[in-house]
Amino acid sequence: MEHILELEHISKTYPKSNFTLSNLSFSLPYGTILGFVGENGAGKTTTIGCILNTIAKDSGTVKLFGKEMQDNDTDIREKIGVVYDGDNFPGFWTAKQLSQVMNGFYDRWDNTLFQKYLADFELPENQKIKHFSRGMSMKLAIAAALSHHPKLLILDEATSGLDPIMRDEMLDVFLDFVQEENHSILLSSHITSDLEKVADYIAFIHNGKLILTAPKDDLIYHYAVLRCKESQFQSIDRKDILAFRKRDFQIDVLVPDGKEAAKKYRDIVSDHVSIDEIMLLLVKGEQL
Repeated sequence: MEHILELEHISKTYPKSNFTLSNLSFSLPYGTILGFVGENGAGKTTTIGCILNTIAKDSGTVKLFGKEMQDNDTDIREKIGVVYDGDNFPGFWTAKQLSQVMNGFYDRWDNTLFQKYLADFELPENQKIKHFSRGMSMKLAIAAALSHHPKLLILDEATSGLDPIMRDEMLDVFLDFVQEENHSILLSSHITSDLEKVADYIAFIHNGKLILTAPKDDLIYHYAVLRCKESQFQSIDRKDILAFRKRDFQIDVLVPDGKEAAKKYRDIVSDHVSIDEIMLLLVKGEQL
Protein backbone atom coordinates (compact mmCIF):
# COMPACT_ATOMS: atom_id res chain seq x y z
CA MET A 1 0.00 0.00 0.00
CA GLU A 2 1.38 3.42 -1.00
CA HIS A 3 1.16 6.33 1.43
CA ILE A 4 0.70 10.02 0.70
CA LEU A 5 1.95 10.88 4.22
CA GLU A 6 4.34 9.01 6.50
CA LEU A 7 5.50 10.01 9.98
CA GLU A 8 8.34 8.06 11.57
CA HIS A 9 9.39 8.60 15.20
CA ILE A 10 8.50 12.31 15.31
CA SER A 11 9.44 14.03 18.56
CA LYS A 12 9.19 17.64 19.69
CA THR A 13 9.74 19.04 23.20
CA TYR A 14 8.67 22.42 24.56
CA PRO A 15 10.77 22.82 27.75
CA LYS A 16 8.84 25.84 29.06
CA SER A 17 5.46 24.10 28.91
CA ASN A 18 6.86 20.68 29.76
CA PHE A 19 5.05 19.18 26.74
CA THR A 20 6.61 16.49 24.59
CA LEU A 21 5.40 15.00 21.34
CA SER A 22 6.94 11.59 21.73
CA ASN A 23 8.04 9.17 19.00
CA LEU A 24 4.94 9.57 16.83
CA SER A 25 4.59 7.20 13.86
CA PHE A 26 1.62 6.72 11.54
CA SER A 27 0.85 6.83 7.82
CA LEU A 28 -1.99 7.90 5.53
CA PRO A 29 -2.68 5.77 2.42
CA TYR A 30 -3.72 7.32 -0.86
CA GLY A 31 -7.48 7.64 -1.39
CA THR A 32 -8.37 7.60 2.32
CA ILE A 33 -9.34 9.83 5.25
CA LEU A 34 -7.52 9.52 8.56
CA GLY A 35 -9.28 10.92 11.61
CA PHE A 36 -6.77 12.39 14.06
CA VAL A 37 -8.34 12.37 17.51
CA GLY A 38 -7.28 13.67 20.89
CA GLU A 39 -8.35 16.07 23.62
CA ASN A 40 -7.25 19.72 23.59
CA GLY A 41 -3.53 19.92 24.27
CA ALA A 42 -2.88 16.33 23.20
CA GLY A 43 -0.49 17.38 20.45
CA LYS A 44 -2.62 17.38 17.29
CA THR A 45 -1.72 20.91 16.18
CA THR A 46 1.97 20.37 17.02
CA THR A 47 1.92 17.23 14.87
CA ILE A 48 0.36 19.15 11.97
CA GLY A 49 3.04 21.83 12.37
CA CYS A 50 5.76 19.17 12.14
CA ILE A 51 4.12 17.71 9.02
CA LEU A 52 3.98 21.13 7.32
CA ASN A 53 7.49 22.05 8.47
CA THR A 54 6.18 25.16 10.25
CA ILE A 55 7.41 23.67 13.54
CA ALA A 56 10.98 22.37 13.77
CA LYS A 57 10.81 18.78 14.99
CA ASP A 58 13.56 17.50 17.29
CA SER A 59 13.85 14.13 15.58
CA GLY A 60 12.16 11.77 13.15
CA THR A 61 11.14 12.04 9.51
CA VAL A 62 8.03 13.20 7.67
CA LYS A 63 7.52 12.11 4.09
CA LEU A 64 4.95 13.75 1.81
CA PHE A 65 4.37 12.12 -1.56
CA GLY A 66 7.37 9.89 -0.85
CA LYS A 67 9.92 12.59 0.04
CA GLU A 68 10.89 14.84 2.93
CA MET A 69 9.75 18.44 2.42
CA GLN A 70 12.31 21.23 2.64
CA ASP A 71 11.59 24.95 2.93
CA ASN A 72 12.10 25.47 -0.80
CA ASP A 73 9.88 22.58 -1.94
CA THR A 74 7.12 24.71 -3.41
CA ASP A 75 6.01 21.84 -5.65
CA ILE A 76 5.03 19.82 -2.56
CA ARG A 77 3.30 22.78 -0.90
CA GLU A 78 1.25 23.28 -4.08
CA LYS A 79 -0.21 19.80 -3.52
CA ILE A 80 -1.36 20.48 0.06
CA GLY A 81 -4.51 22.31 1.14
CA VAL A 82 -4.57 23.40 4.78
CA VAL A 83 -7.32 24.64 7.11
CA TYR A 84 -6.33 25.68 10.63
CA ASP A 85 -8.47 25.85 13.75
CA GLY A 86 -8.76 29.62 14.11
CA ASP A 87 -8.21 32.64 11.89
CA ASN A 88 -6.88 31.49 8.52
CA PHE A 89 -6.85 34.90 6.78
CA PRO A 90 -6.56 38.61 7.71
CA GLY A 91 -9.93 40.00 8.74
CA PHE A 92 -9.63 43.14 6.60
CA TRP A 93 -9.58 41.05 3.38
CA THR A 94 -12.68 40.14 1.42
CA ALA A 95 -13.17 36.80 -0.32
CA LYS A 96 -12.47 38.57 -3.63
CA GLN A 97 -9.16 39.93 -2.31
CA LEU A 98 -8.32 36.51 -0.90
CA SER A 99 -8.71 35.01 -4.37
CA GLN A 100 -6.37 37.64 -5.84
CA VAL A 101 -3.72 36.89 -3.20
CA MET A 102 -4.06 33.13 -3.61
CA ASN A 103 -3.69 33.50 -7.38
CA GLY A 104 -0.22 34.88 -6.71
CA PHE A 105 0.69 32.05 -4.34
CA TYR A 106 -0.54 28.99 -6.24
CA ASP A 107 0.20 28.12 -9.85
CA ARG A 108 -2.98 26.06 -10.04
CA TRP A 109 -5.31 28.53 -8.32
CA ASP A 110 -8.75 28.16 -9.90
CA ASN A 111 -10.91 31.25 -9.39
CA THR A 112 -13.83 29.67 -11.24
CA LEU A 113 -13.83 26.80 -8.77
CA PHE A 114 -13.45 29.23 -5.86
CA GLN A 115 -16.48 31.21 -7.07
CA LYS A 116 -18.44 27.97 -7.26
CA TYR A 117 -17.61 27.18 -3.64
CA LEU A 118 -18.56 30.72 -2.57
CA ALA A 119 -21.96 30.20 -4.20
CA ASP A 120 -22.39 26.67 -2.82
CA PHE A 121 -21.43 27.80 0.70
CA GLU A 122 -23.48 31.03 0.42
CA LEU A 123 -20.50 33.28 1.18
CA PRO A 124 -20.43 36.97 0.14
CA GLU A 125 -17.56 37.97 -2.13
CA ASN A 126 -17.16 41.59 -1.00
CA GLN A 127 -17.79 41.44 2.76
CA LYS A 128 -14.77 41.75 5.03
CA ILE A 129 -13.80 38.45 6.60
CA LYS A 130 -13.80 39.99 10.09
CA HIS A 131 -17.59 40.26 9.80
CA PHE A 132 -17.96 36.54 9.00
CA SER A 133 -19.28 34.18 11.65
CA ARG A 134 -16.97 31.36 12.75
CA GLY A 135 -18.87 28.95 10.55
CA MET A 136 -18.59 31.25 7.53
CA SER A 137 -14.85 31.67 8.15
CA MET A 138 -14.34 27.91 8.24
CA LYS A 139 -16.31 27.46 5.02
CA LEU A 140 -14.18 30.14 3.36
CA ALA A 141 -10.98 28.43 4.50
CA ILE A 142 -12.21 25.09 3.13
CA ALA A 143 -13.16 26.72 -0.18
CA ALA A 144 -9.69 28.28 -0.46
CA ALA A 145 -7.96 25.01 0.45
CA LEU A 146 -9.81 23.16 -2.29
CA SER A 147 -9.48 25.78 -5.01
CA HIS A 148 -5.84 25.21 -5.92
CA HIS A 149 -6.49 21.53 -6.70
CA PRO A 150 -4.50 19.92 -3.85
CA LYS A 151 -3.95 16.19 -3.54
CA LEU A 152 -3.68 16.21 0.28
CA LEU A 153 -5.98 18.12 2.64
CA ILE A 154 -4.81 18.75 6.20
CA LEU A 155 -7.77 19.96 8.24
CA ASP A 156 -7.42 21.07 11.87
CA GLU A 157 -10.92 21.08 13.39
CA ALA A 158 -12.35 22.16 10.02
CA THR A 159 -15.94 21.24 10.90
CA SER A 160 -16.06 23.01 14.25
CA GLY A 161 -18.32 26.03 14.31
CA LEU A 162 -20.59 24.63 11.60
CA ASP A 163 -24.21 23.73 12.24
CA PRO A 164 -25.14 20.03 11.82
CA ILE A 165 -26.59 20.50 8.33
CA MET A 166 -23.55 22.37 7.01
CA ARG A 167 -21.21 19.90 8.73
CA ASP A 168 -22.95 17.10 6.88
CA GLU A 169 -22.55 18.98 3.59
CA MET A 170 -18.84 19.53 4.30
CA LEU A 171 -18.37 15.83 4.99
CA ASP A 172 -19.91 15.10 1.58
CA VAL A 173 -17.38 17.52 0.04
CA PHE A 174 -14.56 15.63 1.78
CA LEU A 175 -15.89 12.27 0.59
CA ASP A 176 -16.11 13.59 -2.97
CA PHE A 177 -12.51 14.80 -2.71
CA VAL A 178 -11.14 11.34 -1.87
CA GLN A 179 -13.03 9.70 -4.71
CA GLU A 180 -9.87 10.57 -6.62
CA GLU A 181 -7.52 7.69 -5.77
CA ASN A 182 -4.52 10.02 -5.47
CA HIS A 183 -6.27 12.29 -2.93
CA SER A 184 -6.23 11.91 0.86
CA ILE A 185 -7.31 13.84 3.97
CA LEU A 186 -5.84 14.16 7.45
CA LEU A 187 -8.83 15.34 9.50
CA SER A 188 -8.14 16.46 13.04
CA SER A 189 -11.43 16.70 14.93
CA HIS A 190 -12.99 16.34 18.36
CA ILE A 191 -16.40 15.67 16.75
CA THR A 192 -16.09 11.90 16.63
CA SER A 193 -19.51 11.44 15.02
CA ASP A 194 -18.09 13.16 11.93
CA LEU A 195 -15.18 10.75 11.88
CA GLU A 196 -17.51 7.79 12.20
CA LYS A 197 -19.21 8.95 9.00
CA VAL A 198 -16.19 9.59 6.79
CA ALA A 199 -12.89 8.30 8.21
CA ASP A 200 -11.19 5.16 6.96
CA TYR A 201 -8.59 5.15 9.75
CA ILE A 202 -8.45 6.60 13.26
CA ALA A 203 -5.34 7.68 15.16
CA PHE A 204 -5.66 8.54 18.88
CA ILE A 205 -3.14 10.87 20.49
CA HIS A 206 -2.95 11.56 24.24
CA ASN A 207 -0.36 13.64 26.10
CA GLY A 208 1.85 13.70 23.02
CA LYS A 209 1.82 9.94 22.53
CA LEU A 210 0.03 7.86 19.92
CA ILE A 211 -2.02 5.36 21.89
CA LEU A 212 -3.91 3.67 19.07
CA THR A 213 -4.16 3.65 15.29
CA ALA A 214 -6.58 1.34 13.52
CA PRO A 215 -9.08 1.08 10.67
CA LYS A 216 -12.30 2.81 11.71
CA ASP A 217 -14.43 -0.23 10.83
CA ASP A 218 -12.35 -2.37 13.21
CA LEU A 219 -13.04 0.07 16.03
CA ILE A 220 -16.77 0.28 15.35
CA TYR A 221 -17.55 -3.29 14.35
CA HIS A 222 -14.92 -5.36 16.19
CA TYR A 223 -14.14 -3.49 19.40
CA ALA A 224 -16.64 -3.79 22.25
CA VAL A 225 -17.07 -2.91 25.90
CA LEU A 226 -17.88 -5.50 28.55
CA ARG A 227 -20.09 -4.25 31.41
CA CYS A 228 -19.20 -6.33 34.39
CA LYS A 229 -19.17 -6.62 38.17
CA GLU A 230 -15.96 -6.84 40.18
CA SER A 231 -16.21 -10.63 40.45
CA GLN A 232 -16.75 -10.96 36.69
CA PHE A 233 -13.82 -8.63 35.98
CA GLN A 234 -11.50 -10.97 37.83
CA SER A 235 -12.46 -13.80 35.47
CA ILE A 236 -11.45 -11.90 32.29
CA ASP A 237 -8.18 -12.94 30.67
CA ARG A 238 -5.79 -10.02 31.07
CA LYS A 239 -4.69 -10.47 27.44
CA ASP A 240 -8.22 -9.52 26.33
CA ILE A 241 -8.21 -6.18 28.17
CA LEU A 242 -7.16 -3.03 26.30
CA ALA A 243 -8.37 -0.68 29.03
CA PHE A 244 -10.89 -0.64 31.86
CA ARG A 245 -12.69 1.93 33.96
CA LYS A 246 -14.53 1.55 37.25
CA ARG A 247 -17.87 3.35 37.50
CA ASP A 248 -19.74 3.00 40.80
CA PHE A 249 -20.67 -0.70 40.95
CA GLN A 250 -19.70 -1.48 37.37
CA ILE A 251 -16.44 -1.94 35.48
CA ASP A 252 -16.32 -1.14 31.75
CA VAL A 253 -13.72 -3.19 29.88
CA LEU A 254 -12.58 -2.36 26.35
CA VAL A 255 -11.82 -5.47 24.27
CA PRO A 256 -10.56 -5.68 20.65
CA ASP A 257 -12.90 -8.50 19.53
CA GLY A 258 -16.46 -8.21 20.77
CA LYS A 259 -17.73 -11.41 19.14
CA GLU A 260 -15.00 -13.54 20.68
CA ALA A 261 -15.46 -11.88 24.05
CA ALA A 262 -19.22 -12.53 23.94
CA LYS A 263 -18.56 -16.24 23.31
CA LYS A 264 -15.84 -16.44 25.93
CA TYR A 265 -17.66 -14.52 28.68
CA ARG A 266 -21.30 -15.48 28.21
CA ASP A 267 -22.42 -14.16 31.60
CA ILE A 268 -21.08 -10.64 30.92
CA VAL A 269 -22.97 -8.00 28.93
CA SER A 270 -21.12 -7.03 25.74
CA ASP A 271 -22.02 -3.72 24.03
CA HIS A 272 -21.05 -2.06 20.78
CA VAL A 273 -18.77 0.89 21.40
CA SER A 274 -18.52 4.34 19.82
CA ILE A 275 -15.27 6.11 18.98
CA ASP A 276 -16.10 8.54 21.79
CA GLU A 277 -16.28 5.75 24.36
CA ILE A 278 -13.14 4.08 23.02
CA MET A 279 -11.28 7.37 23.42
CA LEU A 280 -12.72 7.90 26.89
CA LEU A 281 -11.68 4.43 28.06
CA LEU A 282 -8.20 4.75 26.59
CA VAL A 283 -7.65 8.20 28.08
CA LYS A 284 -9.49 7.99 31.39
CA GLY A 285 -9.27 4.26 31.96
CA GLU A 286 -6.46 2.07 33.21
CA GLN A 287 -4.25 -0.43 31.43
CA LEU A 288 -2.87 -3.59 32.94
